[in-house]
Formats: sequence, structure tokens, C-alpha cells
Amino acid sequence: MVSDCQVRRLGMLIEKEKTLSVAAAKAGMDEKTARRYLRAGRLPSQIKKPHIWRTRDDPFEGVWEELKEFLGLNAGLEAKTLFEHLQHKYGGCFPDGQLRTLQRRVKRWRALEGPSKETYFPQCHRPGELCEADFTSMNSLGVTIQGQRFDHLLYHFVLTYSNWETGSVCFSESFESLSEGLQSALWKLGGVPKELRMDRLSAAVHKECNPEEFTPRYQALLRHYGLKGSKIQRGEAHENGDIEQRHYRIKRALDQALMLRGSLDFSSRVEYEAFLQKVFNQLDSGRRERFSEELGHLRRLPERRLDDCRWLKVKVGPASSISVCNNVYSVSSRLIGERVSVRLYAEHLEVWYGQRRVESIPRLRGERRHRIQYRHIIDWLVRKPGAFENYRYRDDLFPTTRFRMAYDFLKRKSPTQAAKIYLEILYLAARESETGADEALRMLLKEGQMISVEAVRKILGSNLPAQSIRDVEVQEIDLGNYDELLSSRKTQEVGCGTNTVTIRSKGDGGAKNISRLKVDKKETRG
Repeated sequence: MVSDCQVRRLGMLIEKEKTLSVAAAKAGMDEKTARRYLRAGRLPSQIKKPHIWRTRDDPFEGVWEELKEFLGLNAGLEAKTLFEHLQHKYGGCFPDGQLRTLQRRVKRWRALEGPSKETYFPQCHRPGELCEADFTSMNSLGVTIQGQRFDHLLYHFVLTYSNWETGSVCFSESFESLSEGLQSALWKLGGVPKELRMDRLSAAVHKECNPEEFTPRYQALLRHYGLKGSKIQRGEAHENGDIEQRHYRIKRALDQALMLRGSLDFSSRVEYEAFLQKVFNQLDSGRRERFSEELGHLRRLPERRLDDCRWLKVKVGPASSISVCNNVYSVSSRLIGERVSVRLYAEHLEVWYGQRRVESIPRLRGERRHRIQYRHIIDWLVRKPGAFENYRYRDDLFPTTRFRMAYDFLKRKSPTQAAKIYLEILYLAARESETGADEALRMLLKEGQMISVEAVRKILGSNLPAQSIRDVEVQEIDLGNYDELLSSRKTQEVGCGTNTVTIRSKGDGGAKNISRLKVDKKETRG
């Protein structure tokens, strides 16, 4: 078969050589063939006719109209589903090897006759015009803090023109997290773009039945920075395409950075956040040219940040507690019956009374949870020990595991007096030292002595130094015997009285699993 390259070479040689036969020979083709291509003036690929005929009979010719009716009713039907229908209806007529033929025919029908597909329209991005933001879960990375799993979200912010991005750690999609994340991003950016596009977060966007598009707090946040707010349609995440793609990219970059680091564990949240910002800075370093262009189009920041909190007015109930966002927090019993101001931040809340902050409490995640501080209520609970046993939030009144162990010990030794004695010890811990009381209980439990208020007070008065965790001694275990046992591939039979134990192992070395442990009961006597 003559190629296009040969014909092009023939065209060059025909001008140089004396005869057609010489030019054709040098081009690698017959003289008649050369004459035909010269007369045609076209390349072989241009003369070749497309292959539009079938080389074998279509096995689905007789049933294709039936299949088209199914596809017309529901174009989402898979070819495999239709093929299984044919096999069930016409048993033995369609062997499994014909599935691929039907798949190709259905694919061709969808491309030529099927319904039109949704079309996406690329947008032009201009510097300083648009930024996008959204929350994304980071749990898939498996990050731990001091060995404990650190489940968290990331408030993610990106400029659509330069793809400059940043983010901050948070734990819920609340308005407080949104406000803190957005403001931190804008102040790190050093300017304000014209428009902010968000997902349909309930913290920022009203339901469709509400005449107002955004919530009042979100509108106030936008006004403070002079931002124009916009939202995507429900279920159309591609309208926020830049931030959705950056979610994937930042997680992949973090995953790779963690692999290079060699560990998923961090000593503190501060260390992890510094690591996160380092990855953001590395990604942004490759966008300096477009980012510098975008900086010139950003508007100036306001004089100060807006408060990242929500103000609430609540009344302290008779249980010395307040309810904030369907969670219960304890406050000092002196505030019972008073109305206090609560500043609700993303990760903590502050209780104010008389223009004075009286409490700062870590914020609970979720709803219907509680955080009761025993120091707030112990003054009166010690006078009413009978209320302790069925107290709704009793588990919060065990500051450490050792306090719980002490109460369980008292319940076994003196069931009727256990609550009274335990509450007096808790009262002592509140007045003296919780750490000291915990150490006193450790000593009493270790030595098996009777737990009492007098015994705890005596140990507290002796000022004994607390035992450090580093004082724990663990004897070294010799694994040589296990290595010797597991390194053998052969079956060993160990006689134990009249019983026979068969041990089989797989693999070499010390760290192996015993694959089978069988006791022959047939020879067991007695």
C-alpha cells in the first residue's frame, strides 16, 4: 500500500529526475501507480473511501426497533440491562459475547439520535471580580493530634482569576465559622474583590419560600466589606466550579505533603495549622504573576474586622445552666434567675454580665449535648447529696477517670453513703486542688485503702509530689522464644497431659501469625 509520504516524495522527485520510471523507483512504487497519483493530484488518504459497510450480519437487526422504544421511554437505560432483557425474552438467541456489539450500537444511537446532553459554558474571569468560598471535610486525610483523630472542616477561599487560595480550620458550617473564615481570608489577601459566590448554606442563604435572598447577619457581613453576594442553584455544584476543583487539589497536595513528612500525627493544632498554611503558600507561589495583576484591582479593606460572634440574651435557669443553640452549659449558681449576654464564637462562647466577662466556655459541636462544670454547682449539690444519683448530667461531675473509679469503689463499700462522701471529696477538690485530689485518690486506690474525705484531706496536706508518667517502669519482654517458635514451618506437636496441641505457622521471622491451633479432643481423657 502506497503511503502519503511516498506520494509527497514522488512529487519532489518528478521535478529532478529525467523519467517517471526513475522517480517512481526512488519513491518506492510502480510506474503505473505513480502515474495514477500524479493524474489524481491527491494523497492516498484523500482518495481512500471510508469503511461504511458491515462485514457481518447485525444480530440485533430484528429487535432494534423494540430496543429503541425502551430507549425512547428512558434514555438512561444501560445496554447491559437491555441485553439481559433480550436474553430472558429470547432464550438462547443472544450469547454473552454479543454484549459489546449492543453496547457500541446503543452508544452510537445516543450520539446520533438520543436526547441532547447538558452543556457547560466556560466563563471569562477578570482580575478582582469574583471569589468563591465553601466548606469541605478533611477527615479523609486521617490527621491526628497526639494520636487522637482530628476530624475537622476547612473553610476554603479562592480567587477565580489567579486561583490564589487560602483556608482555615473549623468544625461546623455555622455562620460564626463562615464569618471568621471569610474575614481571615480577606485580611490575609489584603483587599476585597467585587463579588463573593457561595453554596446554598443555611447559615447564609434563606429557603426559596423566603422573599429575602440572604440572612440578615450574612447581609451585614457583605455590607461591611462592600461585597456583592451571589449563590449557586440548588444541586448545581459545577456553578461553583473553581472552589470545587480546588477542594480536590488541596486535599491531594496535603496528602502528598503528609507522605513526604512521614507522619499524619501532629503535636498540637497550632502545628497542624502552620503545616496547612505552608502548603497553601507553596501552591500560591506559582501564581504570583496573575495574583500581582489581581491585587491592583482589589478594593481596600475596612478600618476594622467585624465581630466574629453572635450576641444572644438568655436567662439562667434554676439548674444553674443556660441553653445556647440547643446545648446546655453551666454557669455560676450566683447568676440563677439573671439574664446574661452570650457572645457565640465559632469554637467558644463567652458569658457576660454587667459589662464583665464571667465565663469562657468551649463550644459544643452538634445539638442536645451538655457541658456541666462541677465547680458551678458543687456548693449546693453537696447539701443535697440525694440528687446526685439520678442527676441528668451526672457523668459531667467526674473530672477524671480516677474520680469515677473512686465513686464506684464507694458504691461497693458503702452504697448508702457513697454519694455524700464523693460529693464532699469533689467539694474539697473545688476548694483545694483538683490535681491534688486526683493524686490522693490514685494513692488510695493503689494501696487499697478506704476512701474518705479525711484520707484525701490528709494526703493533700502532706504536699506529696505527684507521680510523673515518666516514672512508670515497663519490664522489657524477651521475644526470642516467640521468634524461635514461629520461625519454623514444620508442624510441632506439643504434648500436654493427655491432650495433643497442634501448632502450624506461616512465613519466616518473628512477627508471624499462628495460622491454626487445633486440640485433638478424641484422645482427651477424664
